[in-house]
Amino acid sequence: METEAKKVVCVTGAGGFIASWIVKLLLLRGHTVRGTVRNPAGEENQAVASVLGVAELIEPAVKGTLNVLASCKKASSVKRVILTSSMAAVVFTENPLSPGVVVDEKWFSVPELCEKAKEWYVLSKTLAEQAAWKFSEDNGIALVTINPAMVLGPLLQPTLNTSAEIIKYLINGSPVYLNISFGWVNVKGVALAYVLACEVPSASGRYCMVDRVIHFSEVVKIIHEMYPSLPVPEKCADDQPLAPTYQVSRDKIKSLGIELTPFETTLRETIESLKEKGLVSF
Repeated sequence: METEAKKVVCVTGAGGFIASWIVKLLLLRGHTVRGTVRNPAGEENQAVASVLGVAELIEPAVKGTLNVLASCKKASSVKRVILTSSMAAVVFTENPLSPGVVVDEKWFSVPELCEKAKEWYVLSKTLAEQAAWKFSEDNGIALVTINPAMVLGPLLQPTLNTSAEIIKYLINGSPVYLNISFGWVNVKGVALAYVLACEVPSASGRYCMVDRVIHFSEVVKIIHEMYPSLPVPEKCADDQPLAPTYQVSRDKIKSLGIELTPFETTLRETIESLKEKGLVSF
């Protein structure tokens, strides 16, 4: 695939938070987009026929991922599949996390540990990515996975997505914040990673996407500094030691041409977008 060549790209779940930004960027760069929504009847088979790239965005479970890949296998013109995975499929291992630990693309979450801890979302993302790699290797499909952390930023879609809902919860009078440390990344950077994964011939393997890993106590502190009038929580939901932060390597995602947006900018964009859409008022 030549970088400058215009492509036909199928984006599944095209109305979603990340997908809507992918569609926008693809169109701005002159590509043709075929968007699908989730349909158990298998209508994605028709949508992926005669396309040159596929971004799989809708089904975190194994079955949905394999359904899309099976459709791609039937369409001989599909050159590359870009799969939405998650940092959830990366960090849940036996390795202890701490501020000095650097996580990278060689880390893989361990399904048995996820199941033991009853971390079902983490398990679903882990198993889905594992199944995708096996299917692609068995069937000669060029696969790239994008592994973002919690994705924030401006909303294009009319509905509230999960990550933005977390921020809404924090600024809408919640009495406590959760004792969790999350990685955060800007949706515009994530969408650009998908586009470049389609365009750049050398794109391959996994791409972790995290600007910073921050505990919720720090998130509410930053919000308070930005918007002193907003009623952010002052207490943690429990009295346990704070969940540790850690680092995530930027080397691989930078090699694709991505510069990650600072968390503070992303957070402000999210809150202003929520306000603009009337989802919060202040």
